[in-house]
Amino acid sequence: MALHEHEVDRRTLFRVGLGTAVAAVVGTELAFPGVAQAAPSPEFPWIIDCDSWGARPPSSAIQITGNTTNKIILHHMAFPNVTDYSREHAVQLAKDCQNLHMDTNGWADTGQHFTVSRGGYVMEGRHRSLETLVAGEHQVVSAHCPGENGNAIGIENEGTYITETPPEALLDSLVELCVAVCRQFGLKAWDIFGHWDFRLTDCPGIAFYAQFPMIRRRVLRAMGTHPSAAPARRWPDIWRFVDSPVVQVGQYLLDNAGYALTPDGVFGYDMNDALADFQTRSGIPVTPDATFDTATWEALAPRLDKHATGLPVTAIQFMLARKGYPEVIASGEFDHATMKAVQSMQRLHGLHPDGKVDLSTWCAVVGGSVREAFRR
Repeated sequence: MALHEHEVDRRTLFRVGLGTAVAAVVGTELAFPGVAQAAPSPEFPWIIDCDSWGARPPSSAIQITGNTTNKIILHHMAFPNVTDYSREHAVQLAKDCQNLHMDTNGWADTGQHFTVSRGGYVMEGRHRSLETLVAGEHQVVSAHCPGENGNAIGIENEGTYITETPPEALLDSLVELCVAVCRQFGLKAWDIFGHWDFRLTDCPGIAFYAQFPMIRRRVLRAMGTHPSAAPARRWPDIWRFVDSPVVQVGQYLLDNAGYALTPDGVFGYDMNDALADFQTRSGIPVTPDATFDTATWEALAPRLDKHATGLPVTAIQFMLARKGYPEVIASGEFDHATMKAVQSMQRLHGLHPDGKVDLSTWCAVVGGSVREAFRR
């Protein structure tokens, strides 16, 4: 029996030996399958479109969402870190990926919108992704991240980046692609996130994720945006269709605020009610779809120092351990290892490394971006 798009996770993909990072379509997203198709534009000649790399036809109609595109989500594919940087390899990569997604996962087409090879070749993933990039409105409903498939442009990057970082050719092309997506869809450099901000996964990899502040800075500069234009903090806007480590942090913080939630990273119905009540009690407008917006995060996240204890400390320790600090144990006690990891994260994001967790440090640790990171 064919699998639905929400039934296959990364572990399944590892078992078949390719391991690409794609996930689910949320079935409630508004879609317009009848939107007129446009011819590929010479505006992006460096993107190898589906016809040029020999893509198979989709098994069903590609849908176009009516949602507003509000972010870019970066992935690593969990493929081998090959040294074949040729165009021919990139084309075969695109074909292998589509075959896996259609034949093994039972999906309609490639899951992501775009793919970047280790040699720096950029390929269209799911059909019509280039078309909607050119148009700069709506977007193809994809399959790269549950809850975000109609809101986020998904970019897969060939390779596995737990301990290694991508080649310069890949990073250069990724920045160019992110700039194009930002310009066409009206996004900003601070709208770039990682897969694990919105999904329970090890993607995009610890080493790659540590490069995100640099990637965002490069995108900002390429767009000619002054760092002062960046918001003080751009938090991950998790909502009721998202399950992720960031959700687990939200659960710890809501539990600390008096709501009995199980910190498992699953955004359940109990969390909807708790969040709405917290927002009401805090004088914050109740957000649609139980979204953690900036006001909610900043009302929930307490300032922490070496004297702090309890669930908020457990939350920050949990996230630090996931971000590459295995020496940090989620004990609820703000110990020396926690302080050193906090200082390391502060340096990475251009913050003053005082080891105290203020709102900007919280934002950086849970996956957001801060203005200071763009000033480096």
